Amino acid sequence: MPRLKDLYLQAVVPAMTEKFGYKSPMEVPKLVKIVVNMGVGEAKEDPKTLDAAVRELTTITGQKPAIARAKKSVAAFKLRAGMPIGCKVTLRGDRMFEFFDRLLSIGLPRIRDFRGVSPKGFDGHGNYTLGIKEQIIFPEISYDEVDAIRGMDICIVTTAKTDEEAYELLKLLGMPYRAA
Repeated sequence: MPRLKDLYLQAVVPAMTEKFGYKSPMEVPKLVKIVVNMGVGEAKEDPKTLDAAVRELTTITGQKPAIARAKKSVAAFKLRAGMPIGCKVTLRGDRMFEFFDRLLSIGLPRIRDFRGVSPKGFDGHGNYTLGIKEQIIFPEISYDEVDAIRGMDICIVTTAKTDEEAYELLKLLGMPYRAA
């Protein structure tokens, strides 16, 4: 069993039940999925950049990403509908907990001048999104083999009804929030 899943069952569920007064442990919010998205705008000129992004995202998440394609044509960006412009992975279950654990314990602390993540990344429905500027914060990625620094968006989807519940859930799981 992943370490964070065990922490959730042993410590987070009782703490959340006490704070919010849930009547059943099934009412306690939980993580549903984590979506990792890497936009690669340069892929329209050079398709090899998308292959490199797919390879790196596979290494980071342990799962093969799906190619994201443009939905509309945008003449200003020289973009046609159907062109590949990024890749994304949806993690669930044990893989999700393993990735989240690596993000919190290894990835985020390796960011330069890291003072915590913003507590303003909630969407109003209990989901949290954060952006990472470079993929090399993950130890699986070798700095020498990287052709370009790419960022990624990480969206954490929970069953929480409010942002306050989701904030508390992620804080108890170890999310290092910046002082507001």
